[in-house]
Amino acid sequence: MSAVDKTTRTASAASKGSQGTGRTYRRSPLRRLRDLPLYVAGIAVFVFSVFPVYWMVATAFKPTGEIFTRDQSLVPQAPTLAHFDRVINGQLIPGVNFGTFLTNSLLVTLGAVAMGAFFSLLAAVAVARFRFKLRSAFIMLLIVIQMVPMEAMIISIFINFRSLSEATGIQLLGNLTGLLVVYTAVSLPITILMLRGFVAAVPKELEEAAAIDGAGSWTIFWRILMPLVAPGLVAASIFAFITAWNEFIVALTFLGRSTDNYTLPLTLSYYFGRFGTEWGPIMAASTLLTIPVMIFFLFVQRRMVSGLTMGAVKG
Repeated sequence: MSAVDKTTRTASAASKGSQGTGRTYRRSPLRRLRDLPLYVAGIAVFVFSVFPVYWMVATAFKPTGEIFTRDQSLVPQAPTLAHFDRVINGQLIPGVNFGTFLTNSLLVTLGAVAMGAFFSLLAAVAVARFRFKLRSAFIMLLIVIQMVPMEAMIISIFINFRSLSEATGIQLLGNLTGLLVVYTAVSLPITILMLRGFVAAVPKELEEAAAIDGAGSWTIFWRILMPLVAPGLVAASIFAFITAWNEFIVALTFLGRSTDNYTLPLTLSYYFGRFGTEWGPIMAASTLLTIPVMIFFLFVQRRMVSGLTMGAVKG
């Protein structure tokens, strides 16, 4: 057999092998029947998770008489916007409207997300890139602090803020500044642990090459490191956003009677009166409270998926 024939037969065999690997195998009916319980269980879990949200939105559009009737329906029979109008245009507190509550929530939440992302990234760089004494103890301390609920630290934080305000004259109680500090500090442990994996995944050779080209520390940080860990920042910011946006107890304790600084979650308590609960406005306010979170997810969902997977490395 000539060399040309051998080459031809080898190429033909390779072509058949590549075609064989490219075949798509269909699942047999028996295999599909075996997977049917998994699909049914997945659909059941989805319905179980989504139904409360749907019921909240549907109840927000129902008239008061339809909410308290025994014959409940999944779809509002006479949809109305009266509950939304009362929440948006009504005044639960004299001189304070829905726009003020929304502005306060956005200011403290976005501020906590921005500050938490910045400080957690700096701390993550220090933990992932440098070797120092008690480094392992610091990481364990972050894990332990993350396990402590925020409500367990309210009294100690309140006393410290009051003492600090008396000593320095900087008021941290009764305004949004104190909430901003608390929400930022609470989000730091989990965001530092998440970003540590992203920073460790960035090759040091990139930073060294930039340093050889004359780039300074801050230039390397902003031009090299920041774009590569952006998905991690998005994933970590989601936890900070949800924590600050939905928080109730700390806001109620620290703001006290400073109603001008109340956030949106505090408005829900005004619909629970001594003579009954106004479920229509509560559902309408809860629906409005959910919309900013959904908008935030729509903007960051693409980076969120990559952010949840790219940081899973050993550092």
